[in-house]
Amino acid sequence: MTSSASVRVASPASWVGEAGGLGLRMGLRPLQALMIAPATLFLGALAAMLLRPPDVPFYEIDRVAFVFLVVGVIGRAVVTRQRWLVMERATWPMLGLTLLAVASVVQQPFDNQTWSLLAAKFFVPFALFHLSGLVFREERRLRQFEGFALLVLAYLCFTSIAFLVGAKSLIFPRFILDESLGYHADRARGPLLQAVANGVSLNLLGVLALHAVLRGRMRGLKAAVLLASVPVAILATMTRAVWVSFAVSVGILIFRSRARTLRRICVAGAIVGALGLLVALSFDDQRRALTDRLRESGPLDFRQAVYAGGWQMFVEKPFTGWGVNRMPAELARHVSGYKEKELFPHNTYLEILVEHGIFGLALYVWLMLEILRLGRGRVSRAEHDGLLNQQFHDLWPVLLVIYWSNAAVVVMNYQFVNGLLFTVAGMLAAQRRRAANELENMSPSFQTFHGSVA
Repeated sequence: MTSSASVRVASPASWVGEAGGLGLRMGLRPLQALMIAPATLFLGALAAMLLRPPDVPFYEIDRVAFVFLVVGVIGRAVVTRQRWLVMERATWPMLGLTLLAVASVVQQPFDNQTWSLLAAKFFVPFALFHLSGLVFREERRLRQFEGFALLVLAYLCFTSIAFLVGAKSLIFPRFILDESLGYHADRARGPLLQAVANGVSLNLLGVLALHAVLRGRMRGLKAAVLLASVPVAILATMTRAVWVSFAVSVGILIFRSRARTLRRICVAGAIVGALGLLVALSFDDQRRALTDRLRESGPLDFRQAVYAGGWQMFVEKPFTGWGVNRMPAELARHVSGYKEKELFPHNTYLEILVEHGIFGLALYVWLMLEILRLGRGRVSRAEHDGLLNQQFHDLWPVLLVIYWSNAAVVVMNYQFVNGLLFTVAGMLAAQRRRAANELENMSPSFQTFHGSVA
């Protein structure tokens, strides 16, 4: 008599369930990969904004990197049960400006350039402000950001100096040398394709490098070479506004800083800049270029005409404004003596005033004041030796002065520059929240003592 073992056959429903579970796990793996290293994802997005190649079909790689960043950081916050959206005081003017801009754009026919400007000026930097507070919460990740900033500074300095000395074969990416792209192809403009944008990036990153040297994160010959290359790279931009803002920032650090070492380094940097200028003047072509830039009055006359035309536009619509990206075409009709079909205001504050009226400029001033206040936050004991120490808080107004002074001579449509500044602002906002939570968790007697001392 033969006995046969019974075989259990899975039902079709269980097959479907297993297949669905496997598909779900496979689909969630890319999202899990985005959540593993949020700091790397954040810095990769900033790098994509800096090095976005305009000469290849896949030129919107910075947008792709930004979407990955938002999905990864918010997904990680949800999984770890973090509060992923914190409404800061600076959030309200950000929200107001964004709503004004969007309300203006939706009334116009779709234009990809207009939406790209909105992303560079509002969407991306404001999102980075809130995301950086979720990502850079630990000193280890803050050091990663600092290392990224030093690496970018070294790259921008190398590119600018290579342009100054004529070693253009060393410049990468090659689209930097393409005269049909961007502006100021005859100057050291870097991957941002605009000399002022390159200059303000060098200036901001130079202050961060100075802070790293003072903290002991970078020493010896490496530190000396990097800091000495900054004034030479600034000189290579051949832009007077960049030179003036750099001189002002160095002057503030020399005469207003309480740290003797900081003052000495800044004096040494000023000397290196002066020596670099003397060396450049010893070559005929460089001397000719520098003297031409100093004597050139055409840009000043053009700016006066543009500013007068912009003010006339504001008087016509002081409250409603003209709308986003409407100013270049309209400004050409309000300025006489120039045949261009489009003219640009070359002033961030004037553009906001004309595009969004009095309320838009008031919101922008409110935003900048709130950003400035972030540097007055309390530094906890655990962060006294970290990146966001008291010394960094002292340097924060200098970073803003650099940004504000350059915004007065150019429209800050540069995604990387805006993203860099608002990323650091978001770090300071998150630090203020940590300090407030730390104070709340203290004993009542210690809070009373701290309040009486303050």
